[in-house]
Amino acid sequence: MNLTTIDLIIIALYAFSLFSIALWVSREPAGGSKNTEDYFLAGRSLPWWAIGASLIASNISAEQIIGQSGQGYVVGMAIAAYEWQAAIVLIVVAKWFLPIFLKRKIYTMPQFLDQRYGSGVKTMMSFYWIILYTAVNLTTVLWLGGLAVSSLTGWSIMISMSALAAFALLYSVYGGLKAVALTDIIQVVILILGGVAITWIALDQVGGADGGAWAGLTRLYDEMPGHFTMILDKSHPSYDDLPGIWTLLGGLWVLHFSYWGFNQYIIQRALGAESLAEAQKGLAFAAFLKLLIPLIVVIPGIAAVVLAQQGAIDGGALAAKSDNTYSELMKLAPAGLRGLVFAALIAAIVSSLASMMNSISTIFTMDIYKGWASGRSEKHYVTVGRVTTFVALGLALILAKPFIGGFASGFQTVQEYSGFIAPGIVVVFLLGFFWSKTTAIGAFGALIGSIVFNVALKFGAPDIPFIIRVWIVFIACLATAVLLSLSVTHQQEEGEDRGAVQLNDISFSTNGLFNIMSVMVAAILIGLYVYLW
Repeated sequence: MNLTTIDLIIIALYAFSLFSIALWVSREPAGGSKNTEDYFLAGRSLPWWAIGASLIASNISAEQIIGQSGQGYVVGMAIAAYEWQAAIVLIVVAKWFLPIFLKRKIYTMPQFLDQRYGSGVKTMMSFYWIILYTAVNLTTVLWLGGLAVSSLTGWSIMISMSALAAFALLYSVYGGLKAVALTDIIQVVILILGGVAITWIALDQVGGADGGAWAGLTRLYDEMPGHFTMILDKSHPSYDDLPGIWTLLGGLWVLHFSYWGFNQYIIQRALGAESLAEAQKGLAFAAFLKLLIPLIVVIPGIAAVVLAQQGAIDGGALAAKSDNTYSELMKLAPAGLRGLVFAALIAAIVSSLASMMNSISTIFTMDIYKGWASGRSEKHYVTVGRVTTFVALGLALILAKPFIGGFASGFQTVQEYSGFIAPGIVVVFLLGFFWSKTTAIGAFGALIGSIVFNVALKFGAPDIPFIIRVWIVFIACLATAVLLSLSVTHQQEEGEDRGAVQLNDISFSTNGLFNIMSVMVAAILIGLYVYLW
């Protein structure tokens, strides 16, 4: 085991504190009990700082910390496009999508689809999302987290995954979204502190005894210019994953809008806001935090290239699987600090697990089960949600190794899996918002086409890079939805279509603080891309 007694004490204190706070914030008044709004949406009482912190804590998990540090080792800063472009998407979602969702007081993304297109589209997407969250998102976080825990503790990967799953259940299943969101504030602080510590240690070792961390960063930039470019050349070995200018012009935007705009376990935090203004500030705050993530995730991965050459870390382990990068870097931390870094990794993992589990239970309970068993008590639906959480996590533990374990990069794998349905999701929501002629038949065409077109291109034209393929499928889904909507009248759909979203009672104006924050995010991103082009 690579953890000392002091490390274990720090980890234990973190776990005890998190669990205690989760119980305290989710306690019930004397004689009261949680209803579905309390459990699934935190009673719609979340302030902006809790929303922003929870968004990032839910997003930054083993997939990012372990997966992106591994990609930093292989590719370099180009992988930061997944973080930095997301900052712009968060601003767009805050300004144009949240006003619609909050005005209609929805619990879930399928609920909106029910209001717009009818129960058929809602049910189809509910099953899509439950399968995706369980078989892809939960499995990826569990597997990559299990790898890191196993590396430091010597436990088997299955035991490591089970321990992470049990911890996430302990602090989240009782309190619901409120427990998850408010404890995420602690998770983000620990995550950032741990990430900064690893980055500093890695750069300090690269810089040498007399140079320090800044000298280490300068050395990396001077000796490895190819790892500090955002736009890859066609000759680059990773061009198929990050195809040059298409990372700016292509399907990466589709993935971002699907994830940040219409993803239940992300947008659920904003749906629990105490007001629209608080939700918008929360997303702007999250956008600023997204700008920092590559500095504490990708940079250490780049440093690992030099550290492996120096023999400071096990280059063989990195060569065998790039996802081992962060685990090897953690071993550089001294006793005590290693415990903090390990706690930060656990914080990122269990926060994402808790968020995904809460969203799976919300969608199943509110969008599927409640339709089958209406008229039950609020307590009954909360109980069903908790049982659903257990079942989903159990399935993910079984599926983790066969679904994720055999792939070279867990991060790229989850992007590809998500890309099969992302184009259809984005088309259905955007047309549902802003084109009144979109029908349920058109929505079905886009959702089914998203999978069919993706499979056809993946096997029929395997040389097309994944991100370009997602963009082509998005255009095809858009055309399919428009053509089908124009060819089938509302009357022919026998009332299943609910008609266009009414926007005349919705204000898309934003306050001055949000506008200033948005401009600052855009300016910083432009500067980063110009410098690292």
